[in-house]
Amino acid sequence: MKIVSIIIPCFNADRWIQEAIDSCLQQTYPHIEVIVIDDGSTDHSLDIIKRYGDRIRWESNLNRGGCYARNRGFALSIGDYIQYLDADDYILPDKIAKQVEILETSGADAVYGDWRYQKHLPNGAVFLDNIQLGGPKANFLESLLTDSEWIAPMAFLFTRAAVMRSGGWDEKLRTGQDRDFFISVALSGAKFHYQSGCESIYRRYGNVTVSTSSKSRWRNGHFALMQKTEIKLAQLGQLLPSYRQALAHSYYEKIRADRTNIDYSQYHWVLKKIIALNPDFKPANTKQGYSLLQKLFGFEQTELIIRFVKEAIES
Repeated sequence: MKIVSIIIPCFNADRWIQEAIDSCLQQTYPHIEVIVIDDGSTDHSLDIIKRYGDRIRWESNLNRGGCYARNRGFALSIGDYIQYLDADDYILPDKIAKQVEILETSGADAVYGDWRYQKHLPNGAVFLDNIQLGGPKANFLESLLTDSEWIAPMAFLFTRAAVMRSGGWDEKLRTGQDRDFFISVALSGAKFHYQSGCESIYRRYGNVTVSTSSKSRWRNGHFALMQKTEIKLAQLGQLLPSYRQALAHSYYEKIRADRTNIDYSQYHWVLKKIIALNPDFKPANTKQGYSLLQKLFGFEQTELIIRFVKEAIES
């Protein structure tokens, strides 16, 4: 049987890392190696990791970010299949066995399933939320470019060859790293297969996420990966109209809810980028008044009018 390498980047996750590692060691699929890369933790994470002795492989480095830790774990790995698992998440016992079977019978390069949030409330209550359905995608790359249907990273299992062809995780990005990695896998020609059923748990705790802690950093990270993707698609001769539309939609969704808090020059740049990608761009799910304004003034002027009105109301 083929080996599965489970790679866990860890930074200050002493509250969760034991459950993450245990969920890997409790897999019903017997041929696994667990690799934990401690990314310069300053809490007790490394002490907990060391307790596992030779049941896992581990390495501790200076803090260089999760993408570096994932790439380093992959460099140390020997598995034919690769599972990435964040230190504050965990997987259910049959996850690896079920997905290995799918990869070996379908000929796919990556398989993904459903997942659910485990929420931790300030009052100490813990509960599993509704299952999030990954669902089959007619065009997996297009869904990634649109960025309308997020899939939790631990819900995937990759072949080693697919990770190799992708070039790995972009260590320069500080937000959107998982989306960028999945796009890189898709751009390498990988075939994705959907597996129904929930075998992955994504933990949510506290009120701060990457997007809420710094919306500008979150936006800039996504803008960077979208520009990178557009260039790559053009180089491959694959910047199709559907992909241009998907990218335009993604740019718009990153600004529509926060128009007045975006620097004007960047806001104007995004509008120009959307038009360049799709001169006939029409936002989805807008009110009737928006559609009327767009008919009269066009997309760019409509957006500028709306921003002006919102700024006047908020001032």
